[in-house]
Amino acid sequence: MEILVLNLGSSSIKFKLFDMQENKPLASGLAEKIGEEIGQLKIKSHLHHNDQELKEKLVIKDHASGLLMIRESLTKMGIIKDFNQIDAIGHRVVQGGDKFHAPVLVNEKVMQEIGKLSILAPLHNPANLAGIEFVQKAHPHIPQIAVFDTAFHATMPSYAYMYALPYELYEKYQIRRYGFHGTSHHYVAKEAAKFLNTAYEEFNAISLHLGNGSSAAAIQKGKSVDTSMGLTPLEGLIMGTRCGDIDPTVVEYIAQCANKSLEEVMKILNHESGLKGICGDNDARNIEARKEKGDKQAKLAFEMCAYCIKKHVGAYMVALGRVDAIIFTGGLGENYSALRESVCEGLENLGIALHKPTNDNPGNGLVDLSQPDSKVKVLRIPTDEELEIALQAKEIAKKLK
Repeated sequence: MEILVLNLGSSSIKFKLFDMQENKPLASGLAEKIGEEIGQLKIKSHLHHNDQELKEKLVIKDHASGLLMIRESLTKMGIIKDFNQIDAIGHRVVQGGDKFHAPVLVNEKVMQEIGKLSILAPLHNPANLAGIEFVQKAHPHIPQIAVFDTAFHATMPSYAYMYALPYELYEKYQIRRYGFHGTSHHYVAKEAAKFLNTAYEEFNAISLHLGNGSSAAAIQKGKSVDTSMGLTPLEGLIMGTRCGDIDPTVVEYIAQCANKSLEEVMKILNHESGLKGICGDNDARNIEARKEKGDKQAKLAFEMCAYCIKKHVGAYMVALGRVDAIIFTGGLGENYSALRESVCEGLENLGIALHKPTNDNPGNGLVDLSQPDSKVKVLRIPTDEELEIALQAKEIAKKLK
């Protein structure tokens, strides 16, 4: 079985094609800067007999144009003979709201609901839907499965996902915490349980997906019971350009003091805050280099970020009671050893003991970073959201055979 995973952003298309007999990628790629003057298409073959790589600068008018280019390139490069040989397509859909708690086979009703939920994810759901619509028109016989970023967190209890606002705002407008990065948290939690030889249904963990966008999840008996992101991905941890948790009155105060509109303030919170807001840079490599040279703002940005993550770890340890593992994943979680060290520092009394030499040189893949006597295992696990989407899509596609 071959499954194509599509992840359409506001101006990009990421994809990965899998051979599901061995759960191995056949090809992966990215179309970016869609709608801009000059875009870029990158495709890499993962076939042993065909290690071609395409890099091309060109105009990508819209998402449909980008998908056409990807389809044509896959056949021209000899990765597939015919696009119609693909057995199913799994789509990453960011916001499933209260409607979707599991992956679903796409039909007209599902498409309508995804469209309605665009009000909660205006930059992402319309793009996700554009990919679904393209495939429906061009290849209506290929089953499409929507896998929702929010679905893994649908198991949160109401006391964890509700905001202390007038209840009618939840009833009328579905204002609540949904959480994101669900496919990533789910994937690494399963991998961790397998690695520790623990039944997933009994596994408790704190998953830290750290990157330009970051979130933490409390996982109890294999299910998400709390997560740091909320109605949107703005809530929670300090991120690359997002502020994370703040006093809501800050919005009004900035608007009054700086004479900014609500739209302008939200742009500041989403795109000009976080690490970038504190030190002018959201590239962790640059921040670390500056910090090592004594740059005070870079040091402050790093310390604020690590402290915020540490607070969430502490809070989730209380919520879970028993924690089997702390999982670091995502671009920063997997690669930024100094951040992992700072997060774990001082938590020995909570049973978290990091082994510094291993943390500094973890090698590749899944690695146990904890000391032998650490009661809570500290794991570095590379995430694979595309594979998780493919695995979930496969389960639905098999039922159609």
